[in-house]
Amino acid sequence: MSKSVLTALADAVWPPVCPVRSVPVDASGRLDAAAWQGLEFIDAPWCDCCGVPFPYGTGIETGGLLCALCLARPPKFDRARAPLVYGDVSRQLVLGFKNGGRREMIDQFGAWMARAGASCLSGADYILPVPLHWRRLLARRYNQSALLGQALSRQTGIPMRAGWLLRSRATPSQAGKSVLSRRRNMAGAFRIAPGHGLDGRHVVLVDDVFTTGATASACARQLRRAGAALVTVVTLCRVVRASDATM
Repeated sequence: MSKSVLTALADAVWPPVCPVRSVPVDASGRLDAAAWQGLEFIDAPWCDCCGVPFPYGTGIETGGLLCALCLARPPKFDRARAPLVYGDVSRQLVLGFKNGGRREMIDQFGAWMARAGASCLSGADYILPVPLHWRRLLARRYNQSALLGQALSRQTGIPMRAGWLLRSRATPSQAGKSVLSRRRNMAGAFRIAPGHGLDGRHVVLVDDVFTTGATASACARQLRRAGAALVTVVTLCRVVRASDATM
């Protein structure tokens, strides 16, 4: 029995609802009009490094421009992109997916990430999800970043390598921490699994939300030590603060 037939049968038994507003929709994995209008997609111009949008919208990518933060403290990764601003609606999508097991939009997430992250994905050798510590993985039962990595791999054909990047120690939640505290919290939190050489490779890190870049930089540092030539980052959402978007 085909996947489309199974989906149609499932929709008949469990009528699909919007994962944000829990109102009926015509098919699983779709948003209703109000939720859709609440999404804020990131558009050019943006920082060529971290991808934060600048506070004016021309719709034209101004290649090479960097934000003040990337100029002052260049990240350990080469480039980062995300399709969505982390706002009210996207936050509900992420939390439902991350903590509530709502996976019906995973293919849509992958398509959005592939489109927004095209410059990060071009010529890539591997997709590596940001790992969870084993205790958190046991509690949650799945790694949301690995699911996003699989969806992005299906969209692009770039192979995903789960288990190559490991979280070597459990870290407290990053929520509410300052930029400096986030960096300290992530210091030494990751390592490369033995036997996985990355000499000269272009590696794409995948995560759900880009906040300050502390996690991405901590991972990138280890990937560089393992020989990666290029480390780019693709996330589903990114936090945008007014202070982040200055040139």
